[in-house]
Amino acid sequence: MQRFRYCVVGAGIVGLSTAHHLLEAEPDATVVVLEAAPSVAAHQTGHNSGVIHSGIYYEPGSLKARFCKAGERATKEFCAEHGIPFDECGKLIVATTDAELARMTALQDRAEVNGITCRRIGRDELTELEPNVTGLGALHLPRTGIVDYRRVSTTLAELVRGAGGAVLTDQRVVAIAEDARGVTVSTRSTTVTCDRLVVCAGLQADRLAELAGVAVDVQIVPFRGEYFQLPSTRAGFVRRLIYPVPDPDLPFLGVHLSPTISGDITVGPSAVLGLARERYPKFSVDLRDVARMAAFPGLWRVAKANARLGVREVGNSMFKRRYLRECRKYAPSLAVTDLLPHEAGIRAQAVRRSGALVHDFVVERTDRMIHVLNSPSPAATAALPIGRHLAEMASGLDDAARHS
Repeated sequence: MQRFRYCVVGAGIVGLSTAHHLLEAEPDATVVVLEAAPSVAAHQTGHNSGVIHSGIYYEPGSLKARFCKAGERATKEFCAEHGIPFDECGKLIVATTDAELARMTALQDRAEVNGITCRRIGRDELTELEPNVTGLGALHLPRTGIVDYRRVSTTLAELVRGAGGAVLTDQRVVAIAEDARGVTVSTRSTTVTCDRLVVCAGLQADRLAELAGVAVDVQIVPFRGEYFQLPSTRAGFVRRLIYPVPDPDLPFLGVHLSPTISGDITVGPSAVLGLARERYPKFSVDLRDVARMAAFPGLWRVAKANARLGVREVGNSMFKRRYLRECRKYAPSLAVTDLLPHEAGIRAQAVRRSGALVHDFVVERTDRMIHVLNSPSPAATAALPIGRHLAEMASGLDDAARHS
């Protein structure tokens, strides 16, 4: 049995950032990261749109707003320092109706409160900037960017190892036990003990908290984000990220066009209930995941409150032409033949028993453990300041434990 000062469960970008900041603050500390998958960034981190968000959508004063703004700067600085390509391509939030124009004004006001560079443009300038995009107007956010978060994560893993930490893959946690001496973490092949445990388990966050004996009011409900990709003949179709004006009555943002750092352009996502937390092919089912969701009253309350949206999203998932109609609201020249298959992502959405969707970060702690129960978008953008925050929490709790 190996003993460590800190153990981090989860080698997504938040877990790796936490381990990196722990070692940066305490170079002599022993740190191990345990990851269930065969590689780092295997799930949410490696299946997102790669956007460096500005934070315009988030409630002023929320953790998301605070961490996203700091993360946008920190991500670009980290990439520049470590030679990771990124592109500050900018974003256009496009209004296609008078109602969306009115909501766009409220977004612009929020951008000002959150300290985000934002400029309103009219129909003519929108067409000048993006000839293939149609709308009544838009908000231009020039600092929004794109990056490969897998590349960021592998660099963080290299930094952790280079500082003397360990990153162990294929280590699915099966038991967690806390006592006055520390925390024992067992995987299928090894057991470690630590003074302090930080769990950044994403899609399995609720299960690991329960495994550790932490009483939680939330359950992770997986939502599949299904994407298409434009063909190479559409290269340069848009040069900036093209997003819709969000509808405050809907829980998810809607379909958008996203250039990627690799040169592709993705279209999506739709948001349909996933029947497996960690399986990405369409129609994947994990009976254990399904049984857990079916027994959770919060899911049924969410379904009842969003029945119309659910039917629409399922229709968009099943029928490509219906999906195309969503895209054509601001990209009318797209054809059904332009929508090529692209790998889906799965969003770990925390839901309370009441049926309320949790939109901000949620962290629970005990004497020696920290559990990140909800790490929603923009977690990848915000991962560096979140990791620093979690590292400071872990170090502070450890000091408190030593002096108790």
